[in-house]
Formats: sequence, structure tokens, C-alpha cells
Amino acid sequence: MPGWPAPAAEQPPGPGAPRGPVVTGVAHFTPAAPPSPDYVGSRPPTYAPEPTALPAADPEELGELVPDTVLEGARYGACTLRAVSLRGDSARYRGEARRDALLVARFGAGEQALVLVAMATGARAAPGAHRAAAEACRWTGQALGRSHERLVEDLRADRRGDLKSGLNRLTDRTLGKLRAASGEPTASLRCLLLPADPDCRTRVFFGAGEGGLFRLRDGEWRSLEPAVPAVPAAPGEGTPDGDRLTMDLGIPVPPSPYEPAEPPQTPFRFRAAIARPGDVLMMCTSGLADPLRGEASLRAFLGRRWSRAAAPGLAGFLADTQTRVKGYADDRTAAAVWEA
Repeated sequence: MPGWPAPAAEQPPGPGAPRGPVVTGVAHFTPAAPPSPDYVGSRPPTYAPEPTALPAADPEELGELVPDTVLEGARYGACTLRAVSLRGDSARYRGEARRDALLVARFGAGEQALVLVAMATGARAAPGAHRAAAEACRWTGQALGRSHERLVEDLRADRRGDLKSGLNRLTDRTLGKLRAASGEPTASLRCLLLPADPDCRTRVFFGAGEGGLFRLRDGEWRSLEPAVPAVPAAPGEGTPDGDRLTMDLGIPVPPSPYEPAEPPQTPFRFRAAIARPGDVLMMCTSGLADPLRGEASLRAFLGRRWSRAAAPGLAGFLADTQTRVKGYADDRTAAAVWEA
């Protein structure tokens, strides 16, 4: 057939000649894409690139074990989702549990569906930090799942005031329950709401605590991390723009303004953005946000890898997100959305 190598020519073996057929013709091969580098930057990281020690296990609490790495992916509406949570180099070396938690869930069906990505990081010094992070994700998912139909309506109608109010109260309630048990903040929480309706391009981020929200557009990274308001609006009050804050997600508004004030809380963050075809929106914990801000070579590498038209597969996404940088050894959790 044209394009294939020519058949072997029969030749009698002579002195020093190789035995067997001699193949003539030229075969053309497409070179494979270069593998992801183990690290970027001028020096290699201190720790080994693969897990070393497992966390200690209690034979009576084996359900509490946290896997080293979790991967998730989906495609709904106009977006393709990739998400990962992996143990940091330091925890892998010391045999500590991953303090980051990841929850990806779909509520509803068809164009009425809502996809939630929730990620949390347990405080480094808090006992049972991994449990606090998992509970923050679970409580948030339960509340949003019960109200997903209303959330989809508000996303379609772009009711940002209602969304901000309800999600603020939900975040305060979730982190407040964790704080009440220990007397101090025990976890940060970051969430992304993605409607399955392809005609709804609104993407909503909310949460409290450190991390990052970034957009890759035309090969350039931009931070979309919301600024912390000087004085957050109290539940049930209006916003400076005149929005009435009414969405409750099943969380009651305090009945009296004279109730004792709660302890200082981590400032709430909220952002609603309209996605464009070709955008990549990424939400992540500090384990990836900090090196992305601090190392230009990591921004450049991920910018090149993720500017392609198609989202990477799960294995490729994992390889990209675990590209290491010296001086950054914490857990990494990230969710990226490719817009069609």
C-alpha cells in the first residue's frame, strides 16, 4: 500500500551479511509530545517526586484513611472540568495525611443540573485537620444540593446579590461550626458553581481563606481573586449596589441586630464571571496558588500546556499540576474548567 515500507528483498547471505530480510523504504513517525518536567525553576526541590511514607493507620478507623491523590473529571454544558487533590512533597516524606479535601458533585439532571466543586484545607496545627477539611466540603455540598434548583434559577437570571448573600451565610455557618468545636479557625473553603445549561455562561466562585482563582485567556494568566471587603454586609442586609440579600439556603437570618457578635471570621470572597470560549478558569488551594504567583516558569509552563483547544486527560492534568517548584511542598488541590 502507498505510504507503507517496501517489502523485504530476498538476498543470499554473504560474508558478514546480516541474516534475515533487508527492508527498504522509509517509515515516517510523528514524535511523541515531550513529557511533563518533574520540576521547573533553577534548582530541584528538596524532597523526592514520589510518595515515601504512608500515614499511620488505626485498625479501628480505616475509613478515616485519606488517599494520596484524588482525580475527577466531567463535561457539562460548554465546559470540561478537571480536578485533582494530591499530597504535598513534605507530607509524603513525613508520612502525614493530606490536609486538603476535594468534593465534586452533580445535583439535578439535564440542563437543570448544577456542578459543585468544593475544596478545603485543614489548618496545619489543628488536630484532625483532614477531617475538618472533609467536613467543610460535605456540609457545603449538602446545603447546596438541597437548594440546587433555586441556585440554577439565580445563575440564569444573574441574581448576584441573592447568590452572594446566601453563599456568604452558608460559608459562615460551615466554618463557624468547625470553629465552635475547636475555638479557632480550622479550615479554609473555596467553591465553584458550574451550571450545566450551555446557554448559561456564569461561573460563580465563593469561599473564605487562602488560595487562588485564575483565568488563562490568550495565553496569559490573570488573577481573579476577589478583594476582601472592608466591612462585609451582615446577613439579611443590602449591598452597596442596592441588592436585597434574600437567598437563605435553609440558613436562618439572626432575628435581632442586638445579638452578641460572633468571633472575628475569615473574610468572605465572592466572584461571578462570564466565561468566553477558549477560557480556562482555575480555582486552587494555596499549595498551587503560591508557586503559580511566585514562579514565572510555572506560569509559563502551564500556560503553554493549557492553551490548547482541548482539555488534557486526567493523567495529563495530574502530571501538569504536580510539576514541582523548590520551596513549595504543601498539598495541592486544583479544579480547572476549559470553555468551549
